[in-house]
Amino acid sequence: YHLVSTVAGKLPEDMDRIDLLKATFPGGSITGAPKIRSMEIIDELEPTKRSVYTGAIGYLSFTGNMDLNIVIRSFIVNRGKAYFQVGGGIVADSDPESEYQETLDKAKALFDALGKIGVITEVKI
Repeated sequence: YHLVSTVAGKLPEDMDRIDLLKATFPGGSITGAPKIRSMEIIDELEPTKRSVYTGAIGYLSFTGNMDLNIVIRSFIVNRGKAYFQVGGGIVADSDPESEYQETLDKAKALFDALGKIGVITEVKI
């Protein structure tokens, strides 16, 4: 289960939707807190850039509306290869082994999806 939130509001006249996106993405549930320092630590520790993973996919309409989601459990397909990333939320009282297992479980579901359509030929972890 994942939380779905609908947020409505009015921006100050000196701001636009891009300002809003810069201020709110990536989501705090992805980065942790404090957000800026957490993003710096993520950048220092993770060997691979996240690309679209935990970013946003959606649309910005000409009428001012937006509909976006945080990208998790999604494939990126490039030049005939499918890529995905998984992760988990670590907090002060997390059990490292349980968190690691949860991450593997998330990956397994995606591997299983690829296996069902017969496209797995190589796995890199």
